[in-house]
Amino acid sequence: MTHLLKDRAIVVTGGFGVLGRALATYLLEQGARVAAVDLSGMPSDLEVSDDFLPLGGVDLTDPVSAADAMAKVAKALGHIDSLVNVAGGFAWEPFETGALETWDRMYQMNVRTTVSTTHAALPYLLESADGRVISISAIAADKAGMGVAAYAASKAGVSRFTESLAEELKARGVTVNAVMPSIIDTPTNRADMPDQDFSSWVAPSALAAVIGFLLSAQAGVITGACLPVTGKV
Repeated sequence: MTHLLKDRAIVVTGGFGVLGRALATYLLEQGARVAAVDLSGMPSDLEVSDDFLPLGGVDLTDPVSAADAMAKVAKALGHIDSLVNVAGGFAWEPFETGALETWDRMYQMNVRTTVSTTHAALPYLLESADGRVISISAIAADKAGMGVAAYAASKAGVSRFTESLAEELKARGVTVNAVMPSIIDTPTNRADMPDQDFSSWVAPSALAAVIGFLLSAQAGVITGACLPVTGKV
């Protein structure tokens, strides 16, 4: 079996959530060494191993906390080759009756975590022979529906950050890309939208495989891309 990511040291933020865990599982299967970083405390079913480092209680909106986490990862794994910014959040509310605080919260959860963590990881990524940054944007960043203005604006920020950083780093051995899913098939989304066709949504394992390709050597010629991953939505 060919391991696309053998011996690569990869940080996954939001690593204790549904997508983060699916991605960590996929990356480990591909031979990578993975650090899962999350604001939540470490779940009881996760264990530290030579190839897997779970770090809980990390506030990625705080540059000091993010930098400390990256230092711990680099010490444990020896280096950092790639960063996947999964950490984020969603909010639905009509603008007319919504709150300004929702815009602040979406910025903090989606943009600031991505920017803060990438900044903290960048010195290590630049030392890698083949650095990667992958962020989770959303298809709503290109075309927003009703009730998702704050969310879509924050994800558009992730997309534009991706494009700009890709230009900044394209001659320095680090590629920067984003994926733009529609609806990810998670228990929370199923509970919130019970009448929808779940089979049309994007399975976390399928999205993990797309991210895995962008992290691989085969994707070394791709940078600055915001790739739609929409399933059948």
